[in-house]
Amino acid sequence: SCAMLRATVKLCCGIAHDHLRRLPGLKITAVVAIQKDVRGLVVRGSRHLHSKIPHYIQRLMGKETAACLEPAGDVSPSQFSSMDLFYITQGETALQRALSILQQHTSWQAETMLDAVAAVSSAALPGLGKVFRAEAVLAVPVARLHQELFEGIEQMPQWNPTLSQVKVLQRIGTDTLVTHEVTAPSPGNLVGQRDFVSVQHRGRRETAIYLVGTATHVEPLPLQEGCIRAESRLSCIVLQPLAGDPGRTRFTWLLSMDLKASAAGWIPASIINRVLPQSQADFIKHLCQHLSATACP
Repeated sequence: SCAMLRATVKLCCGIAHDHLRRLPGLKITAVVAIQKDVRGLVVRGSRHLHSKIPHYIQRLMGKETAACLEPAGDVSPSQFSSMDLFYITQGETALQRALSILQQHTSWQAETMLDAVAAVSSAALPGLGKVFRAEAVLAVPVARLHQELFEGIEQMPQWNPTLSQVKVLQRIGTDTLVTHEVTAPSPGNLVGQRDFVSVQHRGRRETAIYLVGTATHVEPLPLQEGCIRAESRLSCIVLQPLAGDPGRTRFTWLLSMDLKASAAGWIPASIINRVLPQSQADFIKHLCQHLSATACP
């Protein structure tokens, strides 16, 4: 592990060098490499990285986010442990991946939805499989949605009947959470009850707020009887004030999930591809009903 730590330090120092900083693709690759290194240490049980390593990683991440996204709050690098940086790096990597998807010219295919609250489309993307994109305009300002979807994340089950529990396991700085989410049992549900352990991370870019989520590992691992542990490959909700009307919000949600096999066996892709976009539409519908009867035009 000493060799790996030395390699990580060299990688961080190399990225800080001016001519390498001009290559954003290399920086993102470096973030992924650091994430893998830290994850390897976590899995092997090491909790005591050299004190300078988190500082190097934080410096790298600071440079990374400065070019694209601003963190939603100010935090001191010295307050982060190696485990904290493991979660922050996961969140930042997912955020960069979501930005890349949002910025590229992808051919999205419309999904047929029973509920017209949101327009849902999909595309098959390398490394993620099928990604669903839900879009809607909500008649509430960005700040209110931000409060409900990030600050008030544990209260979601009060207004979203598809969730039975959302618990914040850890808060890291002001912009990163580790959560355990449990779906509600539902009669006739073809997929069955699932739970998720995820990193939730936020960033800002100009007037937009990005709320990103991805599967993570925690110890001790929360267990939920009767549930199958599923994984969020990528979830990213983008909140943008509507041009000319700051009281309304353009809501965009990218979602890719691995629901895992059920107790009865493998779940056909046709069912998964029906369940996920419908779950997005249902979530937005319940959010609208919670905010106000006029939240959705």
